[in-house]
Amino acid sequence: MVGVVVGLTAYMLILPGLWLAVFLAGLVASGHTVDGALDKTLSLEHLTPTGLAYINVALASAIPIVFFLTWALHGLRPGWVTSVLPRMRWRLLATCIGLALVTLIVTLLVASVMPSGAAGDEVSGELNDFTARTRDFLLVILLLTPLQAAGEEYAFRGYLTQAFGGLFGRTAAIVIPAVLFALAHGLGQAPPVFFDRLAFGLVAGLLVVLTGGLEAGIAMHVLNNWVAFGVSLAYGDISTALASDGEGSWWMIPVTLTQSLLYLGLVLWVTRSMGLRNTAEPGVLAASTRRVYGFSSAP
Repeated sequence: MVGVVVGLTAYMLILPGLWLAVFLAGLVASGHTVDGALDKTLSLEHLTPTGLAYINVALASAIPIVFFLTWALHGLRPGWVTSVLPRMRWRLLATCIGLALVTLIVTLLVASVMPSGAAGDEVSGELNDFTARTRDFLLVILLLTPLQAAGEEYAFRGYLTQAFGGLFGRTAAIVIPAVLFALAHGLGQAPPVFFDRLAFGLVAGLLVVLTGGLEAGIAMHVLNNWVAFGVSLAYGDISTALASDGEGSWWMIPVTLTQSLLYLGLVLWVTRSMGLRNTAEPGVLAASTRRVYGFSSAP
């Protein structure tokens, strides 16, 4: 619980403040006023590439926070938060990105036959002009959005899953982080939007437990964010992609369930075909009288 409190405080208050100071200093040094720099960085109604970069970097800060807590409080190699090896299983991550792409294509086909509102109403059928601003947004999305998505997975499906799982059991490990993940996107969400994010959190939590790592959740999260930002950038207003209080539509639910359940099934089929472990060696989890840095605990 100490790790949860310290981690959430650092994640929500301390590091965002430090990164804000860095961004403001850079903008002021380049000739902006303080008020102009604040507006350029923090405005969500008129989102700028700088503002999106700040959001991505601040959320990506969860990765070093989780690594530090895992090492400092629990005496474990940080890799144990990533998977049971303990490290990133890059082959699985690449495979899951491909599976997420297949799932997304099927989901878009399902959304295309649903009534209006199933896939959101914030885009038009007209392609936006490609400008220097579009280019800057595209660079931020391609380079920093994967770090943002991974940061959220390390926070909610990494540290919080292990923390609540250790305290209350496997069900809590999946459900509590999923609820917190959905709530973190805003308290004013419409019920369909909240359900959409809750469903994502539940599936990502299940994938962590069933595959023994964060790779599948990260892959789905990265691709979802790439598509959401990319479609808004190309056909609408990218600021809407960050809106947390949209009305939504209950027709989103069949689309959400199609994506979640299909992706879950494909990932489980592939991981079993690959013969991947989803548990650690027993010695790692045994009680220890000192820090555990390797694959075995102290006598």
